Amino acid sequence: MAALYEGYTLCGLVPDQNLSSSGIQGIEEERDRDHVVVTDSTRSVTLYKVSDQKPLGSWTVKQGQKLTCPAVFNSQTNEYVAVTDNKVIRIWKEDDILLDKAFKATVSSDVWKVHCTHGGEPVVLFQRGAVRLLDSLLAAPQQPIEEVLAQEEAIRWSTIIVAETQQFIIITTEQKGEHFLYLQRLNPNSVQRYRLEREEPGLSPLSFSATYRDKHICLLYLYPNGHVYQSVLSVRGLGTEEGVQALPLPRSLLLGLPVGDGQLEAASAMALDEAHVAVVGVPHPSAGGGKDFLCIWNTNFQTLQAGKEMAGKIYGQLWSYSNKVFIPHGKTLSIIPFECPKSSLASALGKLKHTKTEESKTPNSVPSWNNILHGEKAQPSKSAETRRTRTTRKSQSTTNLTTDQVLELIKTAPVEEIQKEVEGFLTRAEFQDLQPSVGQLALTLVSRSLADPAFYSSSTLAQLVHTRCLCHSVCPDLVLLALEKKDYFLCQLCLQFFPDIPEAVTCACLKAFISIPDVDAEKVSLEPDSVKFMENLITRDRAEAGLQNGFSPTSSVVNDRQTRAEDVKKKASAPSQLSCPVGLHKAVLINEILQTPYSDTFLLPHLKDLSSQHVMLFLQYLQFLYLKYSQDAFPQMEGFRSPSLSQVRLVSELGKIEGSLQELRKMKAKESIGQYSIEIIELF
Repeated sequence: MAALYEGYTLCGLVPDQNLSSSGIQGIEEERDRDHVVVTDSTRSVTLYKVSDQKPLGSWTVKQGQKLTCPAVFNSQTNEYVAVTDNKVIRIWKEDDILLDKAFKATVSSDVWKVHCTHGGEPVVLFQRGAVRLLDSLLAAPQQPIEEVLAQEEAIRWSTIIVAETQQFIIITTEQKGEHFLYLQRLNPNSVQRYRLEREEPGLSPLSFSATYRDKHICLLYLYPNGHVYQSVLSVRGLGTEEGVQALPLPRSLLLGLPVGDGQLEAASAMALDEAHVAVVGVPHPSAGGGKDFLCIWNTNFQTLQAGKEMAGKIYGQLWSYSNKVFIPHGKTLSIIPFECPKSSLASALGKLKHTKTEESKTPNSVPSWNNILHGEKAQPSKSAETRRTRTTRKSQSTTNLTTDQVLELIKTAPVEEIQKEVEGFLTRAEFQDLQPSVGQLALTLVSRSLADPAFYSSSTLAQLVHTRCLCHSVCPDLVLLALEKKDYFLCQLCLQFFPDIPEAVTCACLKAFISIPDVDAEKVSLEPDSVKFMENLITRDRAEAGLQNGFSPTSSVVNDRQTRAEDVKKKASAPSQLSCPVGLHKAVLINEILQTPYSDTFLLPHLKDLSSQHVMLFLQYLQFLYLKYSQDAFPQMEGFRSPSLSQVRLVSELGKIEGSLQELRKMKAKESIGQYSIEIIELF
C-alpha cells in the first residue's frame, strides 16, 4: 500500500492578507534530488537543500519590480532563469549576489512562463501562446511574437514533458467557458488543439498534471465536484499548422472524490504513478469537517491508501519531486516523503495477510531518514543488527502488544518494563507500522518525562532515535529534554540523525557542551567512531610521523635542510597552535554541532547567548581544527563522522582582516568630534 511518512518544514510562508494565496509561485527541482528552487509571489528566489531544509542562496529584485513567473534552473549552463515585470528575462549564476547586475533582456511580448527539463534548453512560453527556445529569443530579444490563441482565450496552466527524446509544451486555455488543450512539439515544431468535454455548467478544472508513460502523455484534471478525469494523448501524428480546428479530447473518469457539502474550492490532484494520485484540499471520507488532508488514492481499486492531516489553510497547490510532496499550508511549506509500491487488491483493501518470517520483520529493513528523503536503497544499520541479536534474550517481550497498548503502558509502567516492551515492538513491527508509531512512542515518553522528573528512560529514547524514523519536527521537546537530563549521548544521536534541528536548539546544545567540565565530559559514553576520529586527530602530529610526503627527512637534498630547520624552529616557538583547547569527549560533542545544518540568518541571533569566555574557547577550537586540517600529512579518514574543512574555514577568513583590525586599533581618535560625525576610513 501507499504510505505518507513524517513530514518536515522546508521554509515559512508569507501568505497575502486574506490568505487567498500561499505566497509561492513555483517550486522547481534543481540539479539533483536534494535541491529545489522556490519562487515567491513577489520579489525573491531561494535555493534550498532539501535534506538540510536550509537556504543555500537567495536573490531579490528591486523594490517596485516583481517576479512574474517561477525561476528555473538551466542545467546546460548552470544558470537560473526568471522573468520580471512580464517582459524582462533575467539570467544569473549561483555565485551572483545582485540580480540587478546580472544579465537581463527585454522582450517584445508578455511572457507566461519559462519551462525547462533536466538537460534541456529552457523554453519561453508567451501569454498569447507562442513558444521560443531561450537562445533563439535572446539572439533577437525584440523579435515580433505571433499570437497563437484566439481572442478572449487565456492560458490557465502549462507544463513541459520529455517524450521519446523530444520536448512537448502542454497548455490548457479557457475561452467563454470552453476549455482547450494545446500540445506543441519543438524541433520540428508542430501543434494540435483539443477541446475538453464540458462538465456540469459553470465548472472549470481546478488543477492539471501531466505524465509520460507507455509512449503516451496522460493528462489528469480535477473538477470542483470531485471528479478526477484522465485523457491520453498520442505524441505522434501532430498537425503542422497553427490554429487548426480543435479535436474532441476523450476522457475517462478515474476517481469520484468525496466533496462534502458544496463544491471544492482550493484543491489539487497530481498523478504519482500509473495507479496512485495525490490529492489535497479534498475532505477525508472518514474525518470530521473542518480538517484538511493530503491523501493518496489508488485509481485501480478506488481506495484511499494514505492520509495526513495538514494544519492551517490549504491553498490548492501541490508539487512532487523524487518521492516527496511539497505542499504549502498555513504559514508553512512542508515536505512529505511518500512511497507507492505496486498493490494487489488485498493490500489496497488493507486485508493482505503478511507471511514474512521474523527475520524479515526486524527493523533491519527500516531505511534511514536520508533513505526516505532521497529514495536510496535501505542498508542494514548497526543498531538493527544489535536489535536482531536481542531476540534471543530471555528478557525479550513474549506478548505482542499493539501500538496503542504500548502507548498506554508507557504512561504508567516502570522504566525496565517499558524498555522491554518497546524493544519487542520495534523488533516485530513492519516498516509501514513503525514509521508513524515511533513518533507516537517518543512523544509519550517525553511527555511523561517532563511531567514526572523521577521518570526517564534514556535507552528507550535512544532505541527510537536509532530507528531513524524520527525527526525534531515530530518530537520537538526531545533534544531539550536530553540536555536537561545531561544525556549527552542521546543529544549526540539526535544531532546525527535529525535533519531539521532549529538553530535555537543547536545553540543550546553548543552552550551546554562547551560548559561541561572536561572531567565530567570524559565520563560520558559517546558514539565510538566519532571518538576514534578525535583520538587520531589529537594524538597525531606531523612532527611525530617522521615522514614528510612519503619521504624520510634524511633523504631530502642538502639545500632543503636549512628551510626544514627553520620550519621546525617556527613550530617549536608556537606549540599551542596544535594543542587541543578542550578535552577529547567535549571535542567530539562540539564536532556534532559543526556538522549540524544551519542558516546564518537564524543562527547568529542565538549565538549572542554564549558568554565571551565560551566564544573564545569555541574560536580556539575552530583554530585548532583548521590548523590540523591544513596539514598536508593529515589523514582524511573516510567512514568517520568528522567536520569538513569548509566548516572550520572561518578562522582563515577572519585572519584575512586581522591586519586591517590592527591598523584600526593603532589609529588615534580625534580629540573633539562633537556629538555626531561620519568618518570614512579606507583600508588598502
